[in-house]
Amino acid sequence: MSELGARASGQGRVFQTSGDQYIQEHHHHYGVGGAAPLFGMDPAPRPAAPDSVRVPLVGRPPGILRNREELREALTAALAGPGGGAHVVHGMGGCGKTALAYWLFTEAVRVHGRVGFWVNASERMSLRAGMLAVAGDRGAMAGELAAAAAGQRAAADLVWHYLDHSADAWFLVLDNADDPSVLEDGAWLRTSPRGTVLVTTRHATSHLWQGTGVMRHGLGVLPLEEAAQVLCDLAPDAGDLESARKVAERLGRLPLALTLAGSHLAHQLLESWSMDEYDRKLDEESTAIVDGGALGYGGGPSRHLVGRTWQLSLDALAAQGLPEATTLLRLLSFLAADPVPLSLLAPVARGEAALDGLEPALLAGKLEPALRALLDHSLAELVEAEGVRCVQAHGVLLDSVAAGVPTTQRATLGEAAARLLERALPEPGDETSVGRAALTLLAPHAARLADMAPGERTAALAVRVVRQVHEVGAYTAALDMARAIDAVATRALGEDHPVVLDAQETQGRALLALARYDESAEVHRRTLEVRERVLGADHPATLSSCYGLQQPLHCLGRGEEAERLLRRAIEGRRRVLGEGAPDTLLARANLLEVLAEQGKSEEVDRYADVVGDCERFLPPDHLTTVMAWHSHAEALRRLERFEEAAPVAERALADRIRLQGPEHPWTLSVLCLTGLVARGRGRTAEAVAIYERLIEARSRVLGPGHPFVTEHREDIARWRAGNSDS
Repeated sequence: MSELGARASGQGRVFQTSGDQYIQEHHHHYGVGGAAPLFGMDPAPRPAAPDSVRVPLVGRPPGILRNREELREALTAALAGPGGGAHVVHGMGGCGKTALAYWLFTEAVRVHGRVGFWVNASERMSLRAGMLAVAGDRGAMAGELAAAAAGQRAAADLVWHYLDHSADAWFLVLDNADDPSVLEDGAWLRTSPRGTVLVTTRHATSHLWQGTGVMRHGLGVLPLEEAAQVLCDLAPDAGDLESARKVAERLGRLPLALTLAGSHLAHQLLESWSMDEYDRKLDEESTAIVDGGALGYGGGPSRHLVGRTWQLSLDALAAQGLPEATTLLRLLSFLAADPVPLSLLAPVARGEAALDGLEPALLAGKLEPALRALLDHSLAELVEAEGVRCVQAHGVLLDSVAAGVPTTQRATLGEAAARLLERALPEPGDETSVGRAALTLLAPHAARLADMAPGERTAALAVRVVRQVHEVGAYTAALDMARAIDAVATRALGEDHPVVLDAQETQGRALLALARYDESAEVHRRTLEVRERVLGADHPATLSSCYGLQQPLHCLGRGEEAERLLRRAIEGRRRVLGEGAPDTLLARANLLEVLAEQGKSEEVDRYADVVGDCERFLPPDHLTTVMAWHSHAEALRRLERFEEAAPVAERALADRIRLQGPEHPWTLSVLCLTGLVARGRGRTAEAVAIYERLIEARSRVLGPGHPFVTEHREDIARWRAGNSDS
């Protein structure tokens, strides 16, 4: 009894307080024979039943389902049949698995008259509660359900007993079964003659998907046209289909990102972005911009945000003892969304390259399990590109992962990626098919790394790569990459930094190769002026700018100015680099063409000894020697000494084909020369045949709109008309 005279009976208690206090007490009563709780708590709290298993609880239902016709056809056929199968739809987060399941659920109920069940299989408690609710729907008694919930009888057996004996045909969706262990080694995933099961999951390779009667279906991103149409469906007033294509491609055609973008565009209040404006905004902070469209979504927010959806899988992997998967994905996020050769990562797996400072550490024995984990959870996929096995992750995924990298790890990840790229790159001048394939695969990653981890090392690495891209004849790609690196390096290092100037020089070279001579001259002249001021008149880079500037000037018919710059480059290189240096010999070879253009025949003969000097100073098959033969043949052709030019040109062509391949731009340049020589020798039919081959090849290599292609067509027309001008 309390001081106030109050009494308590049974399990009741009396509380006495002073002041304004509110006491709330919850009582849990157990029936006769029920298990008594230990320490006043139920050791196994029972999950509450879901509000419904007859309705897909997916937040905001998806709108029009675009594409997926083939998969929809296969799954609809399963609904129309007698049942008995299980279908597993697997793919990365955000690729539209739940949207497909929702569409199929609606089809099963409305068109095929099946009873539909929707169960959240993302974790054990929700799966168990949902499946027991399904059993209750199919006629299980309250006592049976209570016993199963209390662990007094096998819950899965109870559920499947009632599903097998259902009076109605049914369709069961197990949504978000990303952790197959939740299915208890298949206890919850079975087949029944009374219905069809559909599982959606990010896990692509579970042994459960290999069972009898289970069929797997991979789901990826949308084709471009359908992806653009999704944006137009959601935001019809924000832009036309062409603008939608640009946004869709920028978002990697990922359904979740497209849905969020369309929602954002359709529900703006204070701003009214068009699709073109949205596309520009994506360059600022893509993940945050896209996730802005998630306002108003129901359900768990993580699955509806591109910045968080992948973290669900990474958190699950960490819980399974694979935190290194996060490190590996962060490392990949500093590279491009293009295929990454497995050979780039192999040195780490073999213990030949240590990636110090990463957290969690990515050690030799951990790389393979981490990579397999990313593949299993659809965070990456194995692909083949350029005949090489690669791993590839989606661009939106990489952007969102990169945005979440801790500040303390960014520099370390950048250094690690740079070390791996440096090891993997082919040597400069490597013209082999293997070297070209490696360069094609690695170039996008060098450009992305320079942007993700701006600094001198990554910028210099990117410049090295873009120079190699230019050397193999990919001029348009080299120009685009050089401009991007120029912008990134200028922000990080300043406009006068040597690496920035190197990037600008490569722009000038690419513009020259694309026959944009005025632009090339402008870039080279600006670079020369800065190098003279910053590095000095005789620095090798300054002399390289002299050589670079004279080339477009020569093509523009400004031969005397070109000759002065070229002679300055030759003399400077002799002093600084030496008589036998490849750059010195290259400049001397180029002088032959500049002199010939001005009709200086005697000087051409006097300086033609450069060919012999190349063979004396340089190793066999050096490309500078090939250029000397090429330049000598071109000089003789310009002087209309066609009979002398013919064997020299044939020698240069044979060497180009042997060393650089039949369709390298320099090989085609010599082929063009042989056509002009044939025309000069009066062999018009031969010249026309050569030029027809040349037009076909240069259209493939340089593009059908390149000025060279247009000139060749005009030359052929003139020759056929009997015009003597060549």
